[in-house]
Amino acid sequence: MSDAHAADTTKQRAQQMLFGDPLPDLDSETGYRGPIACKAAGITYRQLDYWDRTGLVSPTIRTATGSGSQRLYSFRDILVLKVVKRLLDTGVSLQQIRLAVSQLAAYGVDDLAQITLMSDGASVYECTSDDQVIDLVQGGQGVFGIAVGRVWREVEGSLSELPTSRVEDEVVDELAKRRAKKRRSAV
Repeated sequence: MSDAHAADTTKQRAQQMLFGDPLPDLDSETGYRGPIACKAAGITYRQLDYWDRTGLVSPTIRTATGSGSQRLYSFRDILVLKVVKRLLDTGVSLQQIRLAVSQLAAYGVDDLAQITLMSDGASVYECTSDDQVIDLVQGGQGVFGIAVGRVWREVEGSLSELPTSRVEDEVVDELAKRRAKKRRSAV
């Protein structure tokens, strides 16, 4: 990241704080449970579960470790979930979405806000500048675009009203407790 970009990012964060940024800076131990992630991304729990099991978007803070355990998603994870949802809504194939998600994985959270995803319905193109967007549209490639920065603000707004969870707040249901107790007593 260039010094100018770092200074801009710091300035933007300072401005957000000045204007009452309601989203706390979360550490690697704090995130959002599955139902909260679903609500913020606008997806069903079934989609969330499927995307995790198939490796499309998995939680980076805590994965499910069996019956009763709960996934814990980071802000970045939820941002990617919402982008995936938008791409699906516009008719992009799951195969193309997987390619786009793997490309986005290389970016940090702050860098994601600078990307616009363009698609012609068949392929997804990653644009990091206005010139790239213009070139794509002029070449007849782009039909629609998703400004990740705008999606970021939507997710940030949704999450500001929702509760966070910490890794140590593991909640295990009664059935899982009984199974674990039965396994221990069988040994």
